[in-house]
Amino acid sequence: MKRIGVLTSGGDAPGMNAALRAVVRAAAYNNIEVEGIFQGYQGMIEGDFKRLNERSVARILGRGGTILKSSRSKDFMTKEGRKKAYDNFKKHGIDALITIGGNGTFTGAHIFYQEYGIPVIGIPGSIDNDLFGTDHCIGFDTATNTVVDAVDKIRDTATSHNRLFFVEVMGRNSGFIALKAGIATGAIAIILPEDEMSTEELVDILRSTEESGKTSSIVLVAEGSKSGGAYEIAKRVTEEYSEYETRVSVLGHLQRGGSPSCYDRVIASRMGVAAVDGLLEGRKDVMIGIVNDRDTYTPLEEAISKQHLPNRDELRIARILSI
Repeated sequence: MKRIGVLTSGGDAPGMNAALRAVVRAAAYNNIEVEGIFQGYQGMIEGDFKRLNERSVARILGRGGTILKSSRSKDFMTKEGRKKAYDNFKKHGIDALITIGGNGTFTGAHIFYQEYGIPVIGIPGSIDNDLFGTDHCIGFDTATNTVVDAVDKIRDTATSHNRLFFVEVMGRNSGFIALKAGIATGAIAIILPEDEMSTEELVDILRSTEESGKTSSIVLVAEGSKSGGAYEIAKRVTEEYSEYETRVSVLGHLQRGGSPSCYDRVIASRMGVAAVDGLLEGRKDVMIGIVNDRDTYTPLEEAISKQHLPNRDELRIARILSI
């Protein structure tokens, strides 16, 4: 193996640059050349490549976002688009591909491997933390800490005005951010896609805590909740329970930005090196992950088809501590 390509695709996540840095430097350590592919799969189709070396990735370890840029390519979803990408690979003499991203990124990588046999290894970069085969995806820790910081500030206002705040957080169809941040901020209730709560149940919790003397509360809502977003849930609760003055805050994309945490920098670095090691060992069509602090390789098909679920015991803990 003489040359590999690397790209970032889908939603950006803090730590993607750290993973890119690790890939490039691990490759250089093993005398392998690296082509950086800009704009994800769209860049593969358009031939937007640039040779990277160990100096190209200096001073990006702590930068948020991705210096390779990212996109969601509709063209790559077609056979014609993937054929153009393959032709560019051959033109540039690329022997393998490392993709940094989430579910959609790995789906594209898996199909590309099936069609053309290009060895592919995925590095999980997603604040949603929804990929099977790793305890944590790159960016999840930073995003959760961002939510905790924001909710702590919101609580100051909630307490000052005796208000009930519904705070909506990201996660697509995964409740990891809501659950972890809910425990860390003492939320009175956490509404997840994996564990729905009815309006009646939520109102009962609010009444119970008010009777115990609580004058302000935070409810964390995962954006993928089947009960609706924070605005819809807040409206239904207000119709049945008007004792609190209610406000809604949707944190949005600020959760995807910012400098990655120490933990995200470390796991991104580990995964980047392990991805290059995996290619040298002959691995292909797999995702590198960290489970119980050990590097693991999971077939891409499993990583994207199986569900990574939150720890239900943590949900029980959150309910016990919210009284």
